[in-house]
Amino acid sequence: MIALKTKTELARMADACRISAEVLLRAGEVIAAGMTTKELDTILREYILSCGAKPSFLGYGGFKGSACISINDEVIHGIPSKKRVIAEGDIVSVDVGAYYRGYHGDNAYTYRVGEVGKEADALLSVTEEALYRGIAAAQPGNRIGDISAAVQGYVESHGFAVVRQYVGHGVGQELHEDPEVPNFGKAGHGPRLLPGMTIAIEPMVNAKGSGIRVLPDGWTVKTESGSLSAHFEHTVAITTSGPQILTKV
Repeated sequence: MIALKTKTELARMADACRISAEVLLRAGEVIAAGMTTKELDTILREYILSCGAKPSFLGYGGFKGSACISINDEVIHGIPSKKRVIAEGDIVSVDVGAYYRGYHGDNAYTYRVGEVGKEADALLSVTEEALYRGIAAAQPGNRIGDISAAVQGYVESHGFAVVRQYVGHGVGQELHEDPEVPNFGKAGHGPRLLPGMTIAIEPMVNAKGSGIRVLPDGWTVKTESGSLSAHFEHTVAITTSGPQILTKV
């Protein structure tokens, strides 16, 4: 069931999304070669708590971190670890959410750590632009498939591949709500976008092939090809005047 938020609910949710966005800004300020993913996670958790919020991901389904931190060929759900060291030239995806006053925010960004290769640079640029193409298609009266087709078309036109086993989703009082928001599909299909809907649009894009595999830890998702992967995400509200990015500061 798709929950439509009132103006009051959207205002409260916007606060959670602002905190989530600020956490990503903090990640961009501190991420550096030589840092462990556990150190980065600790910094982000402490920031969330300092805002009077709670990490949305901590304990979710048994997840042990406050953020999913995924490096290079890791697509999503990387578990923070004292043994995982970020290196110069890595691309690092940070997916994080904040729970505040009954609502969640959810967003992700893939960072360049120092100088990265041409393929990595192109992959990140295309994936981020695909996110904004998807958001531009999130107009009231359109359908979920319009978002999906916009993302897929842009990604594939640049020779990259969208991950199909994991999708975007509704966000609100629960971290994951209806509807699902795939990064592939046909325009004009799927649930209609109505004012009051709040959705996480999140392209997950592999440099070579859409295949993925899940590691024995049950969380970390890697590309099947061993190629690089990027992930960008915003929580977006559908309004009468168009899509509004809630996780933007």
